[in-house]
Order: sequence, then structure tokens, then C-alpha cells
Amino acid sequence: MNLNDIIDRIGYFRNKSNLSARALSLNIDKNPAYITKLEAGEFEPSMKVILEIIEACDITPEEFFCENIDTYKLDKETLKIIKNLPENKKIALKELLN
Repeated sequence: MNLNDIIDRIGYFRNKSNLSARALSLNIDKNPAYITKLEAGEFEPSMKVILEIIEACDITPEEFFCENIDTYKLDKETLKIIKNLPENKKIALKELLN
């Protein structure tokens, strides 16, 4: 994931959480224009700031950094189901999908 992807994710999850750029900035104890400047690409956020943003948006780092945010919840639910299958059913499912 590159810097542009991270900035896009910040905007995506900020909007999904119904937070204005100003509200998110203040929520993480930054200047009111901080997120606006960040989303404009004026600087790179530190990992500490990214984690604060993740917490403020009420998501997990796993969700933020997942490969496909559109299918994250479905993928997570599917993996949970598969993990709980007995070994013989996992093998059968694998064979079916191949």
C-alpha cells in the first residue's frame, strides 16, 4: 500500500464514520486543518497518527489495511466459517474450489 492509498483510505473511512475533516482533526488532538492538509497530500502521516485515525473512525487496523475494503466484511465472515469447519470439510471445500 502506497501513500496515496493510505490517504484515500483515511478519506474513505472518515466519510464512512460521518466525520468532517475538522472533527477528525480535533478528535486526534491536531490543528483543525490537519486532516484537510493530510488528504491534500501536503505531508505524510506517521504510523502513530494513522493508528489514532483508525481508532477515531472506530475500525481496526486489519480493516484499514485490508486488500479490498469493499469485500472486507464478507471475507472476514467467510474465513470465520471456514476456520470452524472440520478438517475433512475444509479439504472437500478446497477440492471443490480448485
